[in-house]
Amino acid sequence: MCGRFVSATPPDQVAAYFSTEAPEAMLDPSYNVAPTDDVYSVVSDGSSRRLDAFHWGLVPLWAKDAKIGSKLINARAETLAEKNTYKSAFRKRRCLIPADGFYEWKKHPSGAKGPKQPYFIHPPDEEPFAIAGLWEVWRGPDRDAEALRSCTIITTAANEPMSAVHDRMPVLLPSSAWDAWLDRAQEDLELLGRLLVPAEPKAITMHPVSTEVNNVRNDGAQLAEAVELDEG
Repeated sequence: MCGRFVSATPPDQVAAYFSTEAPEAMLDPSYNVAPTDDVYSVVSDGSSRRLDAFHWGLVPLWAKDAKIGSKLINARAETLAEKNTYKSAFRKRRCLIPADGFYEWKKHPSGAKGPKQPYFIHPPDEEPFAIAGLWEVWRGPDRDAEALRSCTIITTAANEPMSAVHDRMPVLLPSSAWDAWLDRAQEDLELLGRLLVPAEPKAITMHPVSTEVNNVRNDGAQLAEAVELDEG
């Protein structure tokens, strides 16, 4: 799964990288983005891309309460076309979620109890990840209330380097796949499914970080900095 990530690149730079305009809603940079936070997502209206803020945690159209989103922060690539929660969005409402990297926690190899070791997984260059996602607009029972825009991160099996930490990872789409993924007229689910594969090993690098990241209240660039592990 993917339960925490970094979004610290200035939004104008993110917008330029994804060939879109800067967003109207400006979010604070965060080195510890957590579920139910607002996050940037790149979507298409059919003619152009835009970068907007979305609630992280998908709230389906049929939901009676927005709180369900806290349980729908990730969607498994293997079952998108089958589950009622995701299949409509998979067909019509796909997005890219920019991230400077994400965190994952590795179990102790001995099986010993205690805190898992967090790792920061990030691109080998300065460009952000483009994580495949789905989005929805939910209005709830009060039709006069402001609509809630929400999103979820799609995960797939881990690639070879990622498998040393966890058996799942976000789908990281190369730029060559962005147009097809964002195209709302593209409804070939088999073609789209072929995009949802583990990233090339060279697309990621990683290092251990402090367990300070475990607390969602902590933030700051130090969370993503490498630490030395005690091998004793």
